[in-house]
Amino acid sequence: MIIGRKREQKLLEKAYRSNEAEFIALYGRRRVGKTYLIREFFTNKKCHFFHATGLQNGDLKIQLKKFSEALSLTFFNNAPLETPKSWGDAFALLQAQLLQARGKVVIFLDELPWLATRKSGLLQELDYYWNRHWVGMRNVILVVCGSSASWLIKKIIYAKGGLHNRTTAQIKLLPFSLGETDAYLKSRKIKLNHKHVLSLYMAVGGIPYYLRYVDHGFSADQNIQHIIFDNEAPLRDEFTKLFDSLFENADAYKELVTLIAHQKEGLTRVELNSLSKASQSGGRLSERLDDLISAGFIEEYIPWGRTTGSYYKLIDEYCLFHLHWVASHKGKKFAQEYWLDQSQRPAYYAWSGYAFEAVCMKHIDEIVRALKIRASSTIGSWRTSGRKTSEQGAQIDLVIDRSDNAITLGEIKYTQQPFAIDKQYAQKLRATIALFKQKTKTTKQIFLAMISANGLKKTLYSEELVTSLVTLADLF
Repeated sequence: MIIGRKREQKLLEKAYRSNEAEFIALYGRRRVGKTYLIREFFTNKKCHFFHATGLQNGDLKIQLKKFSEALSLTFFNNAPLETPKSWGDAFALLQAQLLQARGKVVIFLDELPWLATRKSGLLQELDYYWNRHWVGMRNVILVVCGSSASWLIKKIIYAKGGLHNRTTAQIKLLPFSLGETDAYLKSRKIKLNHKHVLSLYMAVGGIPYYLRYVDHGFSADQNIQHIIFDNEAPLRDEFTKLFDSLFENADAYKELVTLIAHQKEGLTRVELNSLSKASQSGGRLSERLDDLISAGFIEEYIPWGRTTGSYYKLIDEYCLFHLHWVASHKGKKFAQEYWLDQSQRPAYYAWSGYAFEAVCMKHIDEIVRALKIRASSTIGSWRTSGRKTSEQGAQIDLVIDRSDNAITLGEIKYTQQPFAIDKQYAQKLRATIALFKQKTKTTKQIFLAMISANGLKKTLYSEELVTSLVTLADLF
């Protein structure tokens, strides 16, 4: 059973029912479930399913050997085949079987960036066989997949050669949302309330491969201890493995992510250029930032009300968690109940505010729906540095600029109990809103919404200031 992925399944169903050849490019960060989606969808269909997977750091000979083994399994009843000497020979063998096949044939080239080793000629042969043969075969569905999103985008989707504009569908597979994470856990008979699911999500995100380690009968904190901090924890070294599998010169990418993680609001390109060392090698800072954006680790944004001045912000939950709680430990051995202790300390609640904000920004559609905003909107955040000595800096977590002549400002709060707006915090809110109006010169109606994980305690000030409330349940 495929949990969630409704949009993706519709695209695949459309391709399956098509009377034309289909060329699908599928990408998304490692461990997000790309292989599972394709395998589960097509193995339940009436078709020949040919699945060849690239091996990380494998040379041309081993890649061709694995390709021939996949050919044997699909078309030759697992009889041994001689390993092709080139990708031209390999695709010729595949083409011979396609000509004999009846019904749909799915060619799934999994982890294509690993298959296409340097000087292997794979892309040239893929170009030739698609344009010369497969595009005219109505029973063929070609699916190419890669965890290196930037590679697939450059080499396939926006290719400059014969593969230019040849894909008939593109699928960017995103991590599970909170609601999909909840459904996935329930499908495995794991019963956790929304607070515990959120705690897991803030540690490992909506990555199916990570969530598969969650065990039933244990709390979120117990599971996090087991998955990340125990001596034999399955994700203990995942950060290094993840970046090494995605990028050449992985240290440069890890450096960028680490620098960005230290600033909640993110860093500008100028700041990154002055702080980074490995990331500047070869003058590739811009390219590496684009790669990290494509892979879903960071986002680029311009604060609301500006037209220039991009910031880069870390948005991947697992990286946020690792860099704050694991990397900061500097390789020291963790105590047996390390996380169960840390999760009860004030430092955890301070960090949770940052992590919860990142989760909320990925659930903007759910927030807008809960606020009952039906006007079209643009979403952003706002900040002012208070450059003059007489000015205070200020920031607003969420700005929803609406087409109905109104702006909803959102304050995001993570607390264990319903958040209470006291006199001091109310004064801060009033000052921030006044500064926002002054700096942006907006004449639109301003509404204040609270996005609070555990609700809002009614006070004199909340009644006066807050017009709408979004709770954790709304994000599910």
